This record gives sequence, structure tokens and C-alpha cells, in this order.
Amino acid sequence: MDGEIDPEELSALFDERDGSADDTDGDDDESEPLRIVDIRDQRAFDRGHLPDSECIPFPELTSRIAELEGAERIVTVCPHGVASQQAAQLIGSYEGTQDARVESLRGGIEAWEQEVGELTESENPDADPDEGPESPF
Repeated sequence: MDGEIDPEELSALFDERDGSADDTDGDDDESEPLRIVDIRDQRAFDRGHLPDSECIPFPELTSRIAELEGAERIVTVCPHGVASQQAAQLIGSYEGTQDARVESLRGGIEAWEQEVGELTESENPDADPDEGPESPF
């Protein structure tokens, strides 16, 4: 793990990435860009998450960690920035991600909402897998 990243720093990385879509220096052509890994469960992720983040719930991380191979930079996200530190340590210890810069979002989703304010809902956040059709009674 390479430490923590502040919400403002992460937001600036989004801005840099969006502004450099036609990168011409050529030194990053082979690697994947920034990966944002939200370790909350799917329901929490669907209700609101960082832009361009992906949901890999913490209990699934060890079995899905290979999906992160080839990433240049990985930022882990959780509600308050505590569990994401553990996730970042786990990811950083994996052989396939040892060359990646792995950080945890300081303060988590809570700090992101306070300092940046942007959360994205999933396409179908109202589809609750735990709730069935309305009861006819």
C-alpha cells in the first residue's frame, strides 16, 4: 500500500485523465489507467458511488483480485476510509499488482461527499434484490 489519497487529489486525477484523453507522450500506452475499487456491497454501490468506480465487495476481493492486474494506479473506497486501507494492503501484496500504486481514499465516501460532492447512481438503483413484489395483503 502506498498510503492514502485525499478526495481533492483524486478529483484532480479525474480532471487530468479527462483532459488528456489523447495522450501523446506514449509512455502509458500498455498500462491501464486509474482504477477505483469500491469495496462496499452492491446495494450500497448502486445507491451512490464515485464516478468510473467498480464494485468489488470486500468479501469477494481475494477471489477477484486478478481483475486488477495491469492497473497503473488503484484507489480503494469504503464508507469512512478504514476498511479500504485493509483492502489496499491486500491488493498491494498481490503479485499481479505489485507495480501498481495502491492507495486508500482518505475519509472514504463520507469525505468525498463533503469535499467533492459528486456521487453517481447505478442505472437501476431501485432494484432491491432483497425485496419481492408488493404484498397483496
